[in-house]
Amino acid sequence: MPPKDLLPDKSALIHGISKYVAEQRLYGNILIHKILLNELERDAREGLVSAEIALEEVSRLKELSEELLVSFEIVGDEGRYSSVNEGLREYCLRRSCTIVTADAIQQRLAESLGIDVILLTPDVTSLTIDKLFDENTMSVHLKEGTTPKAKKGKPGNWQFVELSPNILTGHEIKKIVNEILSAVDYVKDSFIEIERKGSTIIQLGNYRIVIIRPPLSDGWEVTITRPVARKRLEDYNLNEKLLLRLRDRAEGILIAGSPGMGKTTFAQALAEFYMRMNKVVKTIESPRDMHLPPEITQYSKNYAEVGELHDILLLSRPDYTVYDEMRNDEDFKLYIDLRLAGIGMIGVVHATSPIDAIHRFINRVDIGTIPNILDTIVFIHSGNVAKVYSLDMTVKVPTGLKEADLARPVVEVKDLLTDRVEYEIYVFGEQTMIVPVASITAKAGNSIQRRLENLISNIIPSASVTYENGEYVITIPKEGIGLFNKRVVTKLKKYEKKYGIKTRIRFPE
Repeated sequence: MPPKDLLPDKSALIHGISKYVAEQRLYGNILIHKILLNELERDAREGLVSAEIALEEVSRLKELSEELLVSFEIVGDEGRYSSVNEGLREYCLRRSCTIVTADAIQQRLAESLGIDVILLTPDVTSLTIDKLFDENTMSVHLKEGTTPKAKKGKPGNWQFVELSPNILTGHEIKKIVNEILSAVDYVKDSFIEIERKGSTIIQLGNYRIVIIRPPLSDGWEVTITRPVARKRLEDYNLNEKLLLRLRDRAEGILIAGSPGMGKTTFAQALAEFYMRMNKVVKTIESPRDMHLPPEITQYSKNYAEVGELHDILLLSRPDYTVYDEMRNDEDFKLYIDLRLAGIGMIGVVHATSPIDAIHRFINRVDIGTIPNILDTIVFIHSGNVAKVYSLDMTVKVPTGLKEADLARPVVEVKDLLTDRVEYEIYVFGEQTMIVPVASITAKAGNSIQRRLENLISNIIPSASVTYENGEYVITIPKEGIGLFNKRVVTKLKKYEKKYGIKTRIRFPE
């Protein structure tokens, strides 16, 4: 019986058809269609990782055909087809060849047309990347020309360790990439999230994988991350005041922190907390890497058209939407629009300090609407809640200014737990100011205290001045009581009026 004519599609090449041919689980003449080669060439020139892997598989098939004494032939023409797969099916209909695929949809379409088809099924073996992880591994970093390394520990408390002294070659990394790409078709909850020129982002089960290749980088690089901590909100031992705010009042929440500090872990815990309160919760992710119960719907921003998520979320009316990894203007605009529409929003942003997170909104909205968009800022450091701010709008003379006619709308940024104002945001001229109140108050307070000390010491040398509970306390010892008179009282009243302060006289008991 003559050998079959085997026509692989792109999915079969990515899946690693050469392995099946080498082990003679597939045997026949190898046909490669021109339109498939043209597509792979075009995509490889654009930097798509999957295309380069597929082209290498074509070269491997050519080598195997010589070893196994079967023919290798470039067939077909560059006819006008709606897709490459349609061209492959048309060719096999005319020439009675067998399509080899790893795509179940391609299999069903070919069978419906009466085309002979072979579906490549996965080998039930563990992935190479599984062996690189243990229970404490947060991420694995593989780069051509270096040794494999990993971050081990927990967010905010990890070590960068070497997994092996052997230097990785480009061929070894490509082999791992090939394995990852073929595994996407059969590992549950897996998909190619983004494929751009020089980079590919893949969700493979619990792994989030970023593949970078030249010319975008100086060598092949694969970064694989996996969540190591899954916490409930109760595990954070939050202050009761913060828990009460999250439960009853917070609807414009911003979770901020540096990379790797546990922002997404806290966002997951908060999403599940609201779900247990019988709230409808959805997420927007890019890429999808949060691990949540099936009751919470996860949307991918990469697969949505412009405005599509906006319409979906307004019509489905969730109580809370978690927006993971907000980066560009489009992300912030969607957050702002949904929040102003009345949807509770939880945004996750990179920031080195909690006030930096607010900076990201300053130039994107009118200052008067900021407290309506953001009401609670949670700053995460080393996997824990390090700071919580609340935002309120008031009309006042900003701290540090003196004239009453300078009163204006001011956004007060308060420490939620102490209720102390730490920053004020207001417009001065055409510029939006974010002013640290504590430093201004301290400088002004020191200056006023020195002036009071000079005033009192000139009249009552033995008196002292201290600042207590928002007022200046002047302590006059027994030997100075005789010098305390109407002249001192009059001068103190002038100081109170001039600097807007309170003074109190304390005599020894």
